[in-house]
Amino acid sequence: MTGLPALSSRIVPPRSKYSMSNLIHPDFSRSAKSMSGELSIQSLHKQYPLEKKRLNVLEDINLNILPGEFVSIVGPSGCGKSTILRLVVGLDADYQGRILLDGDPIKSTCTERGIVFQDHRLFPWMTVADNIGFALINRDVPAAEKRDIVARNIQRVNLGGFENAYPHQLSGGMAQRAAIARALVNEPKILLLDEPLGALDALTRLYLQAELQRIWIEHRSTMIMVTHDVEEALFLGDRVVVMQSNPGRIKRVVNVPLDHPRDRSSPVFHRLKDEILEDLIDTDSAAQAKRAKAEFYSLPRADVG
Repeated sequence: MTGLPALSSRIVPPRSKYSMSNLIHPDFSRSAKSMSGELSIQSLHKQYPLEKKRLNVLEDINLNILPGEFVSIVGPSGCGKSTILRLVVGLDADYQGRILLDGDPIKSTCTERGIVFQDHRLFPWMTVADNIGFALINRDVPAAEKRDIVARNIQRVNLGGFENAYPHQLSGGMAQRAAIARALVNEPKILLLDEPLGALDALTRLYLQAELQRIWIEHRSTMIMVTHDVEEALFLGDRVVVMQSNPGRIKRVVNVPLDHPRDRSSPVFHRLKDEILEDLIDTDSAAQAKRAKAEFYSLPRADVG
């Protein structure tokens, strides 16, 4: 791949208009160093107070993400996947370690970082266009330019014709696309996706995986997605971060040496899927055994002798 030699996968040109390979061939003329959106997580630790104690949620997280890279994060429930996204977007500053975006510490929320949650969180009293435009509230943008920006992002997520629809008039997939457009309207350096497709039916989820891939290639911002779906993680990600719990740690990072669009039936795809699933099953079993042991030793014991 020309221009981004450090990324583990490359993108091939589109073949048909409505297939899952309907992808825009991006411009890789800039080197990774000249692009923005490089994220560095260094020695990250996070604790929560729990019954007068401190619960270790994340322990020694170290991860470097290249500009324009798509990284998926998988792991058992409670391993801190979503907590990482909250810290990166700036919703929580109570942690130890460093989180840097293009070398600058992240201290609070900022339009340079967008986030999409599992539920779309659209305002029910606003139209699609108004919901997307609301994200521009803190920017000094003339009304005409604002309308153009909103219109471009509506087209970006293929919602043309639904500008004046309200959230209750949209399907789940359409509402989530509107939420993605709202997150992209400020042209963020990095887009965080917290299980954005988790609440959708299987067919809609497959369609939106392809849509999300197309949007990533067109927008070319750095993307980090938390998901419980290993196949989804492999289909979209340049790398897959596998986490373990109690406390949340990175078990390993899997490079995905496959072209975009991905062939889900390829032997390499299946091998990686099986390996990651085996990792997650082993991790979850070990975590359950650790919890059971802790609960056993916390039980009141009868005096002996």
